[in-house]
Parts: sequence; C-alpha cells; structure tokens
Amino acid sequence: MPMFKVRIAETGECFPCDSAQSVLEGMVQIGRRGIPAGCRGGACGVCRIEVLSGSFAHKAMSRSQISEADQQQGRVLACRIFPDSDLELKVLGGIRRSVLQQEAGK
Repeated sequence: MPMFKVRIAETGECFPCDSAQSVLEGMVQIGRRGIPAGCRGGACGVCRIEVLSGSFAHKAMSRSQISEADQQQGRVLACRIFPDSDLELKVLGGIRRSVLQQEAGK
C-alpha cells in the first residue's frame, strides 16, 4: 500500500497516510487530543479542509457541506478523501479550532 506524507500548512505538522486510509483517519492517528472525527461519512462537515497541493481520490460528499464550486477549489471533507500523492492542506470547519488551538498551546 503506497504511503504518503500529509502536511498541515498552518502548523507545519506532517503525518503519514496510506492510499486506503482517509486523510481524517491519518490525522486522528497522530494522537492529538480533541481532533473531532464527526460522522466519518461525509455528512456532518466537521472535517472540512482545503487541499493546497497533491492529488487524491474521493468518495461522495454531502452537497450541503461541499458544493461543486468548493470541490473544484480543493475544499473537501477529510473523511472522504484518500491520498494518491503527498498532500498539503489547510484545516477549515470544526476541525480548525482544535488543530490550531493545540498548536498555540505548545
């Protein structure tokens, strides 16, 4: 299974993620407390991110959370994308507060 590196732009933090694992699953495995996992099915929008670089496969996402325009601009749900290369992303939505607050508290 190919393994890729995912980098969070705001913090510089990186974590490994294989192509069969959602980016959210990879993010949760880094062990940071308080990363909201939400529904893990693409419906709640808590894991909204913006992919800045890299390629990925994706599963269906709720259009109430991610519009076609959002998706064309790289805004997706971390629980529904699977890396095909190294990725760099920005955290948005409910997950943003958790990731950035923990970074500020270091």
